Amino acid sequence: MIIVSGHLSMDAAARPAYLSGCVAVVDAARRAPGCLDFAVCADPLDSGRVVVVERWESAAAVEAFRGSGPRDDQQAVITGAEVAEYEVASWRSLTG
Repeated sequence: MIIVSGHLSMDAAARPAYLSGCVAVVDAARRAPGCLDFAVCADPLDSGRVVVVERWESAAAVEAFRGSGPRDDQQAVITGAEVAEYEVASWRSLTG
């Protein structure tokens, strides 16, 4: 399993439009082969922060979906990013 997790920074005024622009991407990701979960969400405490969390069956599934990354207009509002990809060797459910 691959987990992609982190956050993006942007001006607080740009965040609503950025998140609206992500709806189609989130929908496409969740329908993509190998996607287990995909979310791009507003941080409830920091109005200039967007949280990214993805779970994929494999690195190949991530790469097949990812393509060229964010659109140019989305990339233009990102002032910082701290996102990493993790390869998970084992896991256990906390929900049963």
